[in-house]
Amino acid sequence: MKSYTSFPIIVVLGVLLSACGGKKNTNQSSQSGPQKQPPLSVEAMVVTARELNSDIEMPGSLLANESTEIHPEISGRLVVLNVKEGAVVGKGTLLAKIYDGDQQARLRSLDVQLKKSEVQLKIAQQSENRSAQLLKIQGISQQDYDLALLQVNNIMADMGIIKAQMDEVRASMTKTNIHAPYSGKLGLKNISPGSFVTPATIITTISQVDQLKLQFNVPEKYAALIKKGQAVDFKVDGSEKYFTASVMATEDAVEENTRSLAVRAMVTGNDPDLVPGAFARVKIVLGKNENALMIPTSSIVPQGRKKLIYLLRNNKAVSTEITTGVRDSVSIEVLTGLSKGDTVITTGLLFLKPNSDVRLSKVVSSQ
Repeated sequence: MKSYTSFPIIVVLGVLLSACGGKKNTNQSSQSGPQKQPPLSVEAMVVTARELNSDIEMPGSLLANESTEIHPEISGRLVVLNVKEGAVVGKGTLLAKIYDGDQQARLRSLDVQLKKSEVQLKIAQQSENRSAQLLKIQGISQQDYDLALLQVNNIMADMGIIKAQMDEVRASMTKTNIHAPYSGKLGLKNISPGSFVTPATIITTISQVDQLKLQFNVPEKYAALIKKGQAVDFKVDGSEKYFTASVMATEDAVEENTRSLAVRAMVTGNDPDLVPGAFARVKIVLGKNENALMIPTSSIVPQGRKKLIYLLRNNKAVSTEITTGVRDSVSIEVLTGLSKGDTVITTGLLFLKPNSDVRLSKVVSSQ
């Protein structure tokens, strides 16, 4: 009987003791407060100085040394079209001719009038000479002589008008002949013989392709570094070969909308891979820095107009503002805000806050 009676008592005591212990543990847990977050695990790189060829890359376009649309100067029907597409022609080559029959007829008519006036002038001059002799002996009055002289002057004035009209017709006839303005390669023809053309009509194009130009724009901050005669390298799509050009001129002002300076360079040599209008990737070497500090581009945290990086110092992430220079495909040059030997955090940047605790898990090699 005693054993059966003592068992329930032992169970009850155990439950009470457990309750007391649980309450004590609960009180201890509530007093300890929230758990502290462990330091963020990050990777970093130690900054070292290295040699850097400072260069910039930008898009450009190849241009013909000269390129002209061939337009007629006057309207009319095309009777000759001497345009062989893609042919190389010399300066002055007749490319097209507009019908000039009307001008020729007008010129013949004026020529007849001029000859008639020449005969009339000869007669009038003879009459004026006789009148002058008679005036000396008072055979005629001064008024009669003045009328004879006026007749000579009127005929001479009419002849001057006729000659001016003939010059105008000849000039118009000259405009019916359309010549190549310089030696070059013809483009595609846009019309056929017999077409009616106006000064707005493009007959064909001509370009000097034996010498090409390269045009590109450089950002405003590099404008002062571009000099006449400076060498630039470029390549075109479909070729891994680099070509060379020499800066010949720059625009006289920075373009306000793009904040860039237009540059034009003369391509060295004549390569069949280069054609006018081709897209070019231009590279300009600005100089050499033997102690450049480079960091991964991905380690920069933009903040408005500022550029920030996190440095590892005493197991904390220290935010630092920097200014940058040239860049390549993965790295960027730091001009201010960084020193040789600094440790730059390269991962976990989205989770970092200034002066937050971090734990270095890996040191990556410098770029």
